[in-house]
Amino acid sequence: MSARDHFSTPSTDMMTEQHSSTKQDILEYLLKQGQAIAQDLATSLDISPQAIRRHLKDLETEGLIVYQSVASGTGRPQHIYHLSPKGRDRFPNQYDRFAISFLDTLVDNLGYEQASEILHQHWQKKSLDYRQQLGDGILIERVAKLVELRRQEGYMAEYHPFNGQDDKFILTEYNCAISQVATSFPAVCGHELEMFAAALVDCHVERTHWLVNGEHQCGYLISITNK
Repeated sequence: MSARDHFSTPSTDMMTEQHSSTKQDILEYLLKQGQAIAQDLATSLDISPQAIRRHLKDLETEGLIVYQSVASGTGRPQHIYHLSPKGRDRFPNQYDRFAISFLDTLVDNLGYEQASEILHQHWQKKSLDYRQQLGDGILIERVAKLVELRRQEGYMAEYHPFNGQDDKFILTEYNCAISQVATSFPAVCGHELEMFAAALVDCHVERTHWLVNGEHQCGYLISITNK
């Protein structure tokens, strides 16, 4: 094989992998940001606008994204892209159908209030497990560990300091691993909020964003209540 062969044009398989990776990056960007124009995507992913538009066209054809045309001054309307329901389903967000059927059966046999109490007890048990795994370190270490645990459970989670403070953090989840359950039983979201507060015993936890309300993320403000 000649030296030139070693530096030949990438194979079709390599190009396909690169395209798939770029498309996934686009989907993740839209999941996190909610929406974007092509130029924003090109700048963020360091790809030419022409290449981004080709990927966007492919994703649109696959039914993973949709766009809205918005007038922009005297020029051509801008296309604002966001995930379609099918695109959002590409991320872990489907709960076992058996669980939903089981909860429906609980409600039918015990009533909604008693079924909700059983769910509450489940989240209490989970909060104790979280509490043990988070330990008693400084807040940033515990929040980072909490985010790691949530990622292991299928959540696309991240955190960052609130206004640069070391005693306040924003925890953001861009998808919901129990979305189907939350839609049918919104009370589980309240239990989840209580679970975070119980796992971080010296903190106040406040919901700032909610997927169930149509927002593109769930967000929580975590702040130390005593120092």
